[in-house]
Amino acid sequence: MAERSFAREVEDLKLGEGEVFHGEGILAITKALLQSGVSYVGGYQGSPISHLMDVLADAKDVLDDLGVHFESSASEAAAAAMLSASVMYPVRGAVTWKSTAGTNVASDALSNLSSGGVTGGALIVIGEDYGEGSSIMQERSHAFAMKSQMWLMDPRPNLPTIVEAVEHGFALSEASNTPVMLQVRIRTCHVHGQFVAKANRRPDYTLREALESPKRDTGRIVLPPASLLHEKEKIEKRWPAAVDYIRANRLNETFGPEGGKVGLILQGGMYNNVLRALQLLGLADVYGDTAIPLHVLNVTYPLVDDELAAFCAGKDAVLMIEEGQPEFIEQALNTVLRRRDIQTRVAGKGMLPLGGEYTAPVLVAGIKAFLETHDKALLGNGPPLPDPAPVLQNAKVKALAEVVPQRPAGFCTGCPERPIFAAMKLVEKELGPHHVAADIGCHLFSILPPFNIGATTMGYGLGPASASAFNVPAAKRSISVMGDGGFWHNGLATSVGNAVFNKQDGVILIVDNFYSAATGGQDILSSRADNPRRATKNSIVDAVKGIGATWVRQIDRTYNVARMRDTLREALTTKEPGPKIIVASSECMLNKQRRVKPLFQQAVKAGKRMVRERFGVDEDVCTGDHACIRLSGCPSLSVKHTDDPLKDDPVAAIDNSCVACGNCGEVAEAAVLCPSFYRADVVLNPTRTDRVLARVRAAVIGFLQRRREARRVVFG
Repeated sequence: MAERSFAREVEDLKLGEGEVFHGEGILAITKALLQSGVSYVGGYQGSPISHLMDVLADAKDVLDDLGVHFESSASEAAAAAMLSASVMYPVRGAVTWKSTAGTNVASDALSNLSSGGVTGGALIVIGEDYGEGSSIMQERSHAFAMKSQMWLMDPRPNLPTIVEAVEHGFALSEASNTPVMLQVRIRTCHVHGQFVAKANRRPDYTLREALESPKRDTGRIVLPPASLLHEKEKIEKRWPAAVDYIRANRLNETFGPEGGKVGLILQGGMYNNVLRALQLLGLADVYGDTAIPLHVLNVTYPLVDDELAAFCAGKDAVLMIEEGQPEFIEQALNTVLRRRDIQTRVAGKGMLPLGGEYTAPVLVAGIKAFLETHDKALLGNGPPLPDPAPVLQNAKVKALAEVVPQRPAGFCTGCPERPIFAAMKLVEKELGPHHVAADIGCHLFSILPPFNIGATTMGYGLGPASASAFNVPAAKRSISVMGDGGFWHNGLATSVGNAVFNKQDGVILIVDNFYSAATGGQDILSSRADNPRRATKNSIVDAVKGIGATWVRQIDRTYNVARMRDTLREALTTKEPGPKIIVASSECMLNKQRRVKPLFQQAVKAGKRMVRERFGVDEDVCTGDHACIRLSGCPSLSVKHTDDPLKDDPVAAIDNSCVACGNCGEVAEAAVLCPSFYRADVVLNPTRTDRVLARVRAAVIGFLQRRREARRVVFG
């Protein structure tokens, strides 16, 4: 098993009453769940909430002692469906996933859950991945909360507030019989700090009690006529109950002076960035004292109209700081004020960008523009603003950027997926380009140089489904790519089953690297390792044959580029009807190294003879055409200048990050490039025989080198 161990983080979950927790925000949430008496936790891993899942997966003893059930769900939809346990029974449950992609997957279950409502507290911890560094589409969870009438919390990014948000989230859910979404941005998940822990709580009502004393309330089942009454219940009972709880427990906060001509209203998750911007403008200090009143919405839906009206009353203008678009909160704020005939001006989008992440430099510009318009006196004593990108303006950095080419994001060194796409490029050279439907996962890097493969991506496990429209007679077939994680998440039925059912003629390539690699290397059904907590070693080949696929090929070593090329060519040219499925299997190199390196180092330390393989390039043989790099793109492959006066171009070189996967040599052989690649064995703790052989080899090679040097033509 190559999954990472989180034994140290598990110890933090054991902290008792009065002890101080130090660590990341996402781990604080994990501890807060246990302090809140949660009965069950599920979810699907993904940035930025993976640690919550990974730590609980290693915390079996802690969870067993508390009577808490945990499982890694097959998808976000499976996780959301778990919350049905809280519909009829007073049990607290929590699930987590990466939003908004995961929320979209879970939408069917969430819509039904929010319609019927819950009895026990139901908390959905959603990792909001928004901004320039995001790996998904730019959307907001706020829209889903509004659509399905689920309450949305967005706590200030400090550990005490985050922990309180978890505790209040369960209580708010129970007080209003409504599931609650706890939104945590990447910065919130990874912020470091401390809080005073409480003792972990056993659930007040257990899942065993629920199973042994079944209950049934037809009023909570989404079926007419009850489902027609849920809408009315949301508006007349659940919403007022939520507003009352938020107001009574002061979940939203106000900071700064009571008076003033202007004020800022902001999402809780934006608090740290806003405070930093105010510091740069000379309007706040590092302790949070601010010269401008701030109203912080730790609950962004529903809004408490009375609180907003009270904050805005008597002010000339307020700035609504709402990251993302559309401006849902800004529109609601305008409605609240106009209905009460409060004439405070509302600024927001326009002063601030319509979309994109609100970093400190962005907020500095927006808040400064707002104050220059509505209260310029506040800017009178501000210090000179720093250059927002001083490093980029450095002359040395600019000079470096002119000579060092950009390297796009790509596969890890030794990644077994790289030879798959090298083989696709070789087939493309023979048969011409094909429509390639991509999928979510590491293999999506194939759309970037050096491969430039892939036209679309529609969702996790939906690669083959997205090629469905191309199931028409033509001279070429479509190719679709899907990973093993996507296959088990959604692809078996939605993509492969759909292709079999509709007798699609395309090629489906399933990249099997033994893990859900893109989300952190978690085991999945087809993982080849033994896992004491989960059932592994389930064959993808058996699964696709089980639903009717007949043309199925498995390649159990993707580094065999020639075989990959030949199998792809066969799939694209065979006369056999139905989908052509290739399962390309090799272990994720990142996880393999994580597993193998400690064992290797342990053996070396114990004095055992160990051999480490390395690859290199003979610069005397290398022609410098760099075709190997164009067909591989491995980060360990680079170039270096040679002193050979007959070679104008730099030659290929392999650096010390090489993991000896052999792909570069395989590509060279399959593409008939050159024989310049060689393999060297580094022997640690060599035997006497190894030393004797090394001396003999060194003597022979030295003799040949001296003879060659003597014959070399030397230019003056």
